[in-house]
Amino acid sequence: MCLEDHHLENIKALNYIPVGLGKNNFRSEWLRDSVGQNISNKNTNYGEYTFYYWFWKNELDKIPDNLWVGFSGYRYHWSNQNKIKSDELNKLINEKNFSSYILKESDPSWENYDVILGDPIFVNEKYKLSKIFKKGLKILSKNIFAFKKENRTIKLQFDVFHGQGILEKAIDLLEENEKKDFLNYVNTSYSFNRENLFICRSKKLMNAYFTSVFSWLERCESVFGFNLEGYSKTRIYAFLAERYISYWFNKYSNPLEWPIFFFDTNKNKINLIKKN
Repeated sequence: MCLEDHHLENIKALNYIPVGLGKNNFRSEWLRDSVGQNISNKNTNYGEYTFYYWFWKNELDKIPDNLWVGFSGYRYHWSNQNKIKSDELNKLINEKNFSSYILKESDPSWENYDVILGDPIFVNEKYKLSKIFKKGLKILSKNIFAFKKENRTIKLQFDVFHGQGILEKAIDLLEENEKKDFLNYVNTSYSFNRENLFICRSKKLMNAYFTSVFSWLERCESVFGFNLEGYSKTRIYAFLAERYISYWFNKYSNPLEWPIFFFDTNKNKINLIKKN
């Protein structure tokens, strides 16, 4: 999934399917989130979820079951092996070795799983004082013990970086069978699966997840709207979904965690994989 057309040759060389998001111009070889049933106009706020919606409404019924279908973007990429974790890969990947580490086919170790999720981001690691005073001072003023390690849950992290109380308001809009469990998850968990990406071979699971998350996000729109400023608020629907995807697939399936590394191909516009 990309926002710019210049990625096309790299994506084709990887044998990936190119997906163009949003309003920019793309060549005819791209799939677009703006055709058929779509919510492409919400891309600024929904991020990759505008394509998930398009895929759900226009493509999911057409694919065979038991086919691995995965999603990635121009900054976040699935690794081709599970031996080196994401944080280590982020330090290792560069323009010369990028194509040696990116996933090009399903792995035999996936055989007993239906879903692959990114390996976890831990939110209970040491908070920088600058972050606390910039974004969490209001929380700290109410509770001087708020940032003790045992209190650094997904809920606290969301409050600090995206606004206090937003996550609770959103959870209150969930279906009753999810509300209590998701609230417990964010209040007691110290990690979530990274980058809103997944790979799945069950159409039933994908349909159930998309049905749940999009009905929830649509209800959230009535509370938060679209007049949002600043990165942490503008993409609020993507950030809510990023916590929900971890909760939902861990509740309803037995996912395998897999490394996703960061490499911004938008800032490295050379043909990274020309020789492959």
